[in-house]
Amino acid sequence: MKYTVASLFAGIGGICKAFENSGANVIWANEIDEYACQTYRLNMQETELIEGDICDIDEATLPDFDILTAGFPCQSFSIAGYQKGFNDDRGNLFFETLRFINAKKPRAFLLENVKNLVSHDHGKTFRIIMESLKNSGCLIKYRIMNSMQYGNIPQNRERIYIIGFRTKKDFDKFVLPSPIPLRCNVGDIININDRKDDKYYYTQSSKFYELLTESVAKEYVIYQLRRTYVRENKSGVCPTLTANMGTGGNNVPIIKDNFGIRKLTPEECFKFQGFSGIDIPKGVSNSQLYKQAGNSITVPVVERIAMNIVDALDGKNLNNYIHDLYPAQKDGTQLSFDCIMETVLEKNQYTCSA
Repeated sequence: MKYTVASLFAGIGGICKAFENSGANVIWANEIDEYACQTYRLNMQETELIEGDICDIDEATLPDFDILTAGFPCQSFSIAGYQKGFNDDRGNLFFETLRFINAKKPRAFLLENVKNLVSHDHGKTFRIIMESLKNSGCLIKYRIMNSMQYGNIPQNRERIYIIGFRTKKDFDKFVLPSPIPLRCNVGDIININDRKDDKYYYTQSSKFYELLTESVAKEYVIYQLRRTYVRENKSGVCPTLTANMGTGGNNVPIIKDNFGIRKLTPEECFKFQGFSGIDIPKGVSNSQLYKQAGNSITVPVVERIAMNIVDALDGKNLNNYIHDLYPAQKDGTQLSFDCIMETVLEKNQYTCSA
């Protein structure tokens, strides 16, 4: 069965693309940012996109759907956003999501936010969210997942994913994804032999040029320019991409290629979010594209969650399903779930899509 999906705070369509890749049909979406809508429409042409404020949308006007997704604004819960929480209008947009859950009663939903949501206001914010969802009659599972541990994407990006189901039958069938080895590296995404537009390179006219030339020495290593120093990301992955990249200045991560020291391009940032072959609309500024990349999700992470949601709604228990594919060994013992996942990965089920 091809399940239908509606998406709130859809952005450029990262979550929608993940569900589409998992075999679902994304029929409706809402996004307020006009530039994000341009990118969304170019890449999700079959989906009805409503551009505008979610507060102005009557839930009764939505078509029926099986799954609801929402990456409700995270700035009010993040460290970068000063952690105002429900005291910020953006934080209260969670209750708009709840309004749609209560009205439409989807079989399943997926919510995404920054990991700081769990600890915000000493855990009170998260407790309110969990209690509100449970009071709506939903059964909940959640996990903080890092893109480099759950998506085979070399970006250090931790996000919380909250998955809810209307029935215990579907809830019991759903299995949260397990960590997988990181096989994709920075060199799979960055081509140091490919010269980019001059505007991305630092030149002697930059006040940071001397500092950068002294500090940025390694290829395939991503750096961050701080006010008085340059930080090398020694983990071998890209640091968390943020919406602040779109504000200008020195928020965009830095790489050294064979032509100089430069910022990552918007296209490279999209690749570090796991987008493959994204179409970029003409006339949209780089600042907006950086903002879009930083606001998005890592597609392969959500795709793994989406696949498991679809399997649960189909009545498949992932543990039983995989054990059917990999039956007991000759001595009668059953491989552990993690060992089986490692076997699947060895067969290149998850590959770097950059």
